Amino acid sequence: MLSAALSVTLLSGCSTSDSSTQKVTKQGFYFDTIIQITLYGTTDETYIDECFKMAKKYEDMLSNTIDTSDVSKINASAGVSGVDVSDDTLELIKKGIEYGDLSSGKFDITIGKLSDMWNFSEIAENSASDDNEVDASVIPSDESIQTELSHVDYHNIQIDGNNVMLTDPDAKLDLGGIAKGYIADKMKEYLQSKDITSGIINLGGNVLTIGEKSDNSDYTVGIQKPFDESGSPICTVKVKDKSVVTSGIYERYYRVDGKIYHHILDTATGYPVENNLYSVTIISDSSCDGDALSTTCFALGVDKATELINSLSGVEAVFVTDDYKIITTSDTYEVDEQAS
Repeated sequence: MLSAALSVTLLSGCSTSDSSTQKVTKQGFYFDTIIQITLYGTTDETYIDECFKMAKKYEDMLSNTIDTSDVSKINASAGVSGVDVSDDTLELIKKGIEYGDLSSGKFDITIGKLSDMWNFSEIAENSASDDNEVDASVIPSDESIQTELSHVDYHNIQIDGNNVMLTDPDAKLDLGGIAKGYIADKMKEYLQSKDITSGIINLGGNVLTIGEKSDNSDYTVGIQKPFDESGSPICTVKVKDKSVVTSGIYERYYRVDGKIYHHILDTATGYPVENNLYSVTIISDSSCDGDALSTTCFALGVDKATELINSLSGVEAVFVTDDYKIITTSDTYEVDEQAS
């Protein structure tokens, strides 16, 4: 499954002071979420239609809930044989391994069975309570958590050309943590090849901007206030030709006796990460990088994540703590805190 809640939102489009400004917007439903693409300087919908075709192609290729996908075939053959995959699937798996190395395993694309066991999406969706309060019986036993955790190790991915194999028969590949970012990057690459110089790609909250607004100013992107059901932003950032991706504990979670259990799992313990963060937003050139880094930085916590971000070129982070304080890694991008 490739899914995430809306965490970042484009708050302002191109300037409309020029009546000749052309614009086209369309929505679609892919990866279990609403995606929206807006292009400026054109009214031709065929560019967006082509992007939607790309979304369907990549969903069919990368989703671990579609039996015929490359990823599902790898999982089905785990411990038995390798599977010949597309160049795109191979590229994304290698990207996942790269971030496994960069994060010392905090980001791990073999986390599939552990994530499935926690079942955050289904339990939260079916909760009758407004605050997602559920019975303690939904929490997996520690024994089962440790069993599945023992199979989370991206080093068990074996690659030979385009042939990919999971050497552990009980491992499960899940590319949901980076797939939407990768797809957004591919869409942007396609649109730029068609001379589209201004627009916004929003894949369920992964916002990727193309160029700048028609008046040569930045786009304003809102970062959602955690647990605010209205979707109001806690702050906004101004960017051009950048990706803005957020990972937060309010995206998929439930509460047991008032304690929050969320979908960002600690690969050291098998349990949800426990720190003082509600969300991490990554601003970068690549949406795929933003996807992986937002999860990685959340797992690392503010101090270690800041060290990591400072070691990378062209990447910045915005942290929202559990007391709603906003911490940024630099003042490169204008961050405007919103009135509560």
